[in-house]
Amino acid sequence: MKNISILGSTGSIGMQTLDVIRQNKDKFNVVALAVKSNIDELSSQIKEFKPEVVVVYDENKAIELKRMLSDDVEVLCGMDGLKTISSLENVDIVLTALVGMIGLIPTIEAIKSKKTIALANKETLVTAGELVMNEAKKHEVKIIPVDSEHSAIFQCLNGEDTKCIENITLTASGGPFRGKTKNELLDVTKLQALKHPNWNMGSKITIDSATLMNKGLEVIEARWMFDIDPSDIKVLVHPQSIIHSMVQFIDGSVIAQLGNPDMKLPIQYALSYPDRIENNFERLDLSRIATLTFENPDTDTFPCLKMAYDALKLGGTYCTVLNAANEVLVNEFLNDRIKFYDIPTYISEAMEKHNSIKKPTLEEIIEIDNWTRTFVNNSIK
Repeated sequence: MKNISILGSTGSIGMQTLDVIRQNKDKFNVVALAVKSNIDELSSQIKEFKPEVVVVYDENKAIELKRMLSDDVEVLCGMDGLKTISSLENVDIVLTALVGMIGLIPTIEAIKSKKTIALANKETLVTAGELVMNEAKKHEVKIIPVDSEHSAIFQCLNGEDTKCIENITLTASGGPFRGKTKNELLDVTKLQALKHPNWNMGSKITIDSATLMNKGLEVIEARWMFDIDPSDIKVLVHPQSIIHSMVQFIDGSVIAQLGNPDMKLPIQYALSYPDRIENNFERLDLSRIATLTFENPDTDTFPCLKMAYDALKLGGTYCTVLNAANEVLVNEFLNDRIKFYDIPTYISEAMEKHNSIKKPTLEEIIEIDNWTRTFVNNSIK
């Protein structure tokens, strides 16, 4: 029995994680849950999974939840609460599914407490990849990816000598606007951008998929997670989302991981690793799919992908700026305050104004993140 702490239990990944646990109650036990503010859904989760402690990041909502519950569950709030449930003595795995920069500090706290990390919060490695991986190495902690693409690479590398990697390819669905021109996308709405063709995801990651920033963030994440040069990380648009990613080795062999577009599979693998367990998920039927297609990404129409590669090449804290600016701008787009192409425009402005720090500390990363958010908010017209 593995004891699990889930950060972000009411989001898309968190809910699907609880689906996996629901089907494997003899293997996984929920010790702690954390949410930003959705106490109604959290209340239902508490009744079903009976965690020892929960965290509501919003202090007022935490107070409200305490009034709703009995004394059987401890209710904490804020960043201190997240740090607490990331380091509980009886927790084996911390699944980090919080959206955005908020996931960084709890993840580092979990690493220092020698917890296995099931990582669904890509911003953690995007903003502080070198620092986080160094901490994981120092504390001998395993970081297991939950993203379907990184889970695929992780599985392809199982038992392989990483020195024999020639390159890796992250596949991308292309999002809802694949094949569109820039002129066609000038006035797209958030409702159009939120209609992903293959995946059921949260709103932030779905917009990132529409801009291809999601794939850019995954390139940065892969660079640190697998310790691979950015020039050896490729992106290939694969609209069917059946091949989740692949690795080419120095002898020319290519190993790919295939599966239906269902996030519960990589979630289950991260929780059960190094074992595989049975499930009732729909099985892949290639004869029914019949055709798998591939194309290069259009970085002229979707410049965010190229911007991510540029941030990696520049190094230092440029990736922190890229991520923070994108978080602010996606939120502004979702609130109908900016247009679709304002996202890469304002990100570019922030990166141009940034004075990078080559080997930043955690405190400096947080400072740069705060500077970027302020700069972008003040730049929006």
